[in-house]
Amino acid sequence: MADRLRFGAFIAPFHPLDENPTQAIERDLDLVVHMDKLGFDEAWIGEHHSAGYELIASPELFIATVAERTKHIRLGTGVSSLPYHHPLMLADRINQLDHITRGRVMFGVGPGALPSDAFMMGIPVAKQRDRMDEALDVLVPLLRGETVTKKTDWFELNEARLQMTPYTRPSVQIAVASQVSPTGASAAGRHGVGVLSIGATQAGGFNALATNWAIAEDAARDAGHAMDRDQWRLVGPVHIARTTEEARAQVRFGIEEWLYYFREVAALPLAPQDGSDPVDSLVNSGMAIVGTPDDAVRQIARLQEQSGGFGAFLTLDTNWADWADKKASYELIARHVMPHFQGSNTNRDASLRWAADNRPRFIGEAQKAVGARVAQHVADKGSDNIRPEILAAMGLDKKPEAAE
Repeated sequence: MADRLRFGAFIAPFHPLDENPTQAIERDLDLVVHMDKLGFDEAWIGEHHSAGYELIASPELFIATVAERTKHIRLGTGVSSLPYHHPLMLADRINQLDHITRGRVMFGVGPGALPSDAFMMGIPVAKQRDRMDEALDVLVPLLRGETVTKKTDWFELNEARLQMTPYTRPSVQIAVASQVSPTGASAAGRHGVGVLSIGATQAGGFNALATNWAIAEDAARDAGHAMDRDQWRLVGPVHIARTTEEARAQVRFGIEEWLYYFREVAALPLAPQDGSDPVDSLVNSGMAIVGTPDDAVRQIARLQEQSGGFGAFLTLDTNWADWADKKASYELIARHVMPHFQGSNTNRDASLRWAADNRPRFIGEAQKAVGARVAQHVADKGSDNIRPEILAAMGLDKKPEAAE
């Protein structure tokens, strides 16, 4: 387990069709700037080409733009859909971003989440995971600056190499998306790269956490690699406020549109169909955090226990709440949740306890030092300019007895 758990966001994004899409993307950019100022570690940006909600078609363009507006936050493709791109072209773009951002870029990969995207490009859905594996087999060495020759039924590389040596040595960080299926975990282990557990808080994803990591470790051993838990990232939706009642009221703003998208388009049954409260269902199942910072701390601790330890927790960014409330939720995470898992106040707490435990000694010594100075002043200048209560506290208000 990482000594300092990192925090970030996985920004698909999810924008309903009742707003201006240009402004929606601008708010996504503003959100990453906001996160950078709050001290978040990472932001991962999605790639989608259909269905209307997930508007970012090129995470690379988004990253190039927001890199100019931020200082510290690391920026990842979350994820690049490998079957959609010729591997050399994609590797070249990632490598260029590695240089432009001075090493702040990360490379998340997957097979592509929306079947409608694959359909438009004539990519058989059944072949997406095979093509991801084939692409990753050449992307890993290309991004290390190596020369690759390979021919498949959908791409060809002949003595291919990147023109520029990678800025990050030996390579940019790579992470493979993983849900319930072992595909992502196996691919990550085979190449010794990180894992992005998307949907880690869903019942299937949560139950598969330890299993998928074991699969990754087995694949890594077979390939002569070692998996690093610090490069394991877990993703789940979070919205918090000062009180649970406020948080639950705030998510009513947009949660129904989000649920509609997953029920009708993405085909993931995330909410009950029996008319019961979907917020209750999402919270009670452990999938979502809708509550207070303390609720978020408990959920993340639960994930740590279930998984055996991981390196980063990523909020699955949603538009459940209005923009101002959403930004406030991120701020509460930064103020009250992140410090709990990062040891931010360990030394402050020790310092406070030490000062409190030693207060009698310290105050006594301070009083002695002040008293000595007051007594010296009285001896040299008299007590006319010293307040009576100070003289009384120091025992200097007594008049010397007259000599007999």
